[in-house]
Amino acid sequence: MPSAREITISKSKTPILAIAILAVIFGFGLFTVGYDQGHLFSIVLGQEAFDELWIHELTHDMRHAAGFPCH
Repeated sequence: MPSAREITISKSKTPILAIAILAVIFGFGLFTVGYDQGHLFSIVLGQEAFDELWIHELTHDMRHAAGFPCH
């Protein structure tokens, strides 16, 4: 009985588009956690957002872990 051999070659390559999308998400996340001092919510809340700093308070420990001083 002849045996048939099947060879499967699989190439795994991360798409450049996926890397670009993740880089944009990372950049926005870095801005949000590190540099936002009420800027994002000021679009909706106005000057009150700079006084409340909601994102700053919610991500406070993450800011310190990432090396951002905030005191």
